[in-house]
This record gives sequence, structure tokens and C-alpha cells, in this order.
Amino acid sequence: MEFEEKQSLKLWWLYILVAIDAVMIASIVLFDKGGMSFNDLKAVYFAPLWAVILPFAIIYLIQKNVLTLQISQLGIAYRYFPFKRKLKSHKWEEIDKAYITNYDAFGDYGGFGVKNRLWFKFNDKAYLLNDKNKGIQLEFKNGKKLLFSSNRIDELEIFLINLKTRYNIQAIQ
Repeated sequence: MEFEEKQSLKLWWLYILVAIDAVMIASIVLFDKGGMSFNDLKAVYFAPLWAVILPFAIIYLIQKNVLTLQISQLGIAYRYFPFKRKLKSHKWEEIDKAYITNYDAFGDYGGFGVKNRLWFKFNDKAYLLNDKNKGIQLEFKNGKKLLFSSNRIDELEIFLINLKTRYNIQAIQ
């Protein structure tokens, strides 16, 4: 019995912002004072082209990051590829509480991605990769907290209830 979910950031709106920037750069390069010649571009090391291509490439690479969350009767394991290549796992004995909670990505953590809680609460970390406001909160016996957003929150809640009743895991609230 295992629950597995894969998530990645969906930043489609950033492509629109970068496209607006690309149009402005292209219009300056092509139309300002007759446009730039190939020799002019070569003299500035093709900087205008890099200014157009590089933001698109960075956004594409960010969207290729994948968070894999696995929950089983043994514990919880996660990997945020390419930053964490190996699964990091926590056994149920290490976890004091595990429950579904509401969160405010901007108000509590300052946005989406891998974040620490605002106001210097460094023991509270979150992996927020969607625009929903519910996720699974883990509270460890050493005082640290870990929050994972989820796209399949209803399935996750049912899975946790089944896991608690079947294996009598006391950490699940």
C-alpha cells in the first residue's frame, strides 16, 4: 500500500512576461536607428540574443524540476530532482504528527518553490509546487516541520485514514 505523487511548478505566466521582454529587446535591436548589423551584434558578443534566449531556457529548466512524494506504511520519502537525487525518507517513528492543513504560500512562505517559513522560522520548511492551499504537514519529534503541497489532496486524505486504521500509525492525525 503506497501513495505516490509527482509535482512540478507550472509557470505558464512567466513565459508571457519573458515574451514581452523579448519583443522589446527585438524591437530595439531591429528598429532602433536602423537596427544592428551582424558586425554590431558580433562586437557585443550577441548579448541581445542571449537576453532573449536565456530567460526562456531558465524557465524551462525550472519547470523540469520534479518533486516525488511517496507515503507508505514504513514512512514518507521524497526527492526534488535535480537538487536531491536520492530519496530522503523519514520513518513514522521520527514523525510526531502528520496531517492535512491549509497554508498561504505567499503569506506564510513568501511564494512557491522550496521555502522556509517567513520571519526566521528556519525549522519550518515547505515544498510548494502548486497554487492550491492544502498540503500534508509533518511535525517531527525534534521540533522541525515539513510541508508538502499536493494536487491530489482528497486521495491523500483517504490514503492517510486507511494507513492509520490498517497499520495503527499514531503519528497520523
